[in-house]
Amino acid sequence: MSSKGKALLAKRFRGFYPVVIDIETAGFDPKKNPILEIAAILLKMDDEGILMPGDILHHHVAPFQGSKMEAAALEFTGIQPYNPFRLATAECEVLESLFGEIQEQVKNHACQRAVMVAHNAVFDQSFLQAAVKRCKVEKDPFHQFTTFDTAALSGLVFGQTVLARAVKAAGIEYDKDSAHSAKYDAQITAELFCHIVNKWKDMGGWHDAE
Repeated sequence: MSSKGKALLAKRFRGFYPVVIDIETAGFDPKKNPILEIAAILLKMDDEGILMPGDILHHHVAPFQGSKMEAAALEFTGIQPYNPFRLATAECEVLESLFGEIQEQVKNHACQRAVMVAHNAVFDQSFLQAAVKRCKVEKDPFHQFTTFDTAALSGLVFGQTVLARAVKAAGIEYDKDSAHSAKYDAQITAELFCHIVNKWKDMGGWHDAE
């Protein structure tokens, strides 16, 4: 990405660097149920101000000690938490690696900090913040309460809040058999977010100030 593209990205989101996050869990309680998989898409912008998905960071996460796993959640995602072929990594090690990569992008784009982009972002944010607390992370790159929620944005733009229906309305191909994996859902969410941002630009809703 050129220096102009980096500068445009920083300016577009008032100094925030957007990172698309998807988290798969073993339930709905961030204090009791573990994160089992997490994916992050690092976004980039070209010299014309067009936003697009960039590199993907993906980790299988080992359940934290004492965590509780709901059978219905495991059936829904199809994740087998203790399958050795998952090559799962401890939660705290995952956060250290993930946050290091994100912090580097924040620095490279001269941004103040990262901002989470997610579908129904309160869910992913609550689980990530619970993990940060458990691991006693001192430098969380994400803004503590600001998020870009693609469910809310899609409700405004397309009248749809379900991810599968929103991407269909946006004309993005969706494979339901690949859904509910963090990597695939993050990729689809990134495409949806970029589509909405770029469409708004095309409609004249945002212009770079010379």
